[in-house]
Amino acid sequence: MGRARPAIRSEVTAASTGGSASRSWTPRRIIVGPTAAGKSALAMYLARQRGLAIVSADSRQVYDGFDIGTAKPPLADRQAIPHFGIDVVAPTIRYSARAWADDAVRWCEDAEQAGTPPVVVGGTGLYVKALVSPLDAVPTLDPDRREALGAWLAACPLDELARWCRRLDPARAHLGRTQLLRAVETALLAGTRLSEALRSVDRPGTSRENPADVSTPPSARYLVVDPGPVLAERIAHRVHQMIADGFVQEVERLRESIAHDAPAWSASGYRVVRDALEGAGGTRAVDAAIERVIIETRQYAKRQRTWFRHQMPAEQVTRINPDAPEALDQALAWWDHEESVANHAMHTRTA
Repeated sequence: MGRARPAIRSEVTAASTGGSASRSWTPRRIIVGPTAAGKSALAMYLARQRGLAIVSADSRQVYDGFDIGTAKPPLADRQAIPHFGIDVVAPTIRYSARAWADDAVRWCEDAEQAGTPPVVVGGTGLYVKALVSPLDAVPTLDPDRREALGAWLAACPLDELARWCRRLDPARAHLGRTQLLRAVETALLAGTRLSEALRSVDRPGTSRENPADVSTPPSARYLVVDPGPVLAERIAHRVHQMIADGFVQEVERLRESIAHDAPAWSASGYRVVRDALEGAGGTRAVDAAIERVIIETRQYAKRQRTWFRHQMPAEQVTRINPDAPEALDQALAWWDHEESVANHAMHTRTA
């Protein structure tokens, strides 16, 4: 992997805490957007032009060995530009948003010390939220009980999980499999609704000691990348390219060594293709699974768009269409402006 690849963790659970790492007051620069929008390409251009490091905020790319179906950056990109947040844990390890946020703080500090300012890039909204807001209100689950429950829930079809969630935490019943699992686990093991816990998390830009303190600097500045209606076709093209690159063969290899209830199988498309390979439908079943992956990925992108539309303060957001002729110049202007603002704030604070 690339020169900035961190060591793979052997033990990470939901018990990881978020208070141990000190967060800089300087606003994070974060590039977000739905899957297949073009975030990675834009970030690579920005990193090359401004000498940056890239911190991945993608809950699928943290798993070692799950490569093609998670659209990890090519090895050449990771060798050319320092990357963090990729291949962090083994596929069998549960890696929480809180754990990622703690690691991301350290990665950002490491990048700064190396003289390569970090830009956070990804589409996992809860990761971003954990980085810029404390998640102390989110219950910690006992890892042994969670593992036992997870083994049972792993066998549940998506519609059955959704029925459970409608009973236990209706506000999250429309989400994808990973979010449904987390909501059901939280309700059963902690006796509280995850949706309510997340609503109680402080908004970015406020301090826990004094929520009304408007002098607190914003905790992040966002560049939202979204190509608009063409995203549906982008997703289909990406999935077909993954198939051409060997996605099905990757799943075949992984299912020989990775337990069926491993958290990494929740990454988009992997479980669908694995189930097709293990069924009796042959090539026709795999073809149907590929179409299902496209549909589910489009549904996931829709949920991402909703999250980014409602969870980020408008005054901290710049939006960009990556297909626009001026997109690259806009990205550079966004970075340069935010860098100037951050430097001015730092000098004012230390004066």
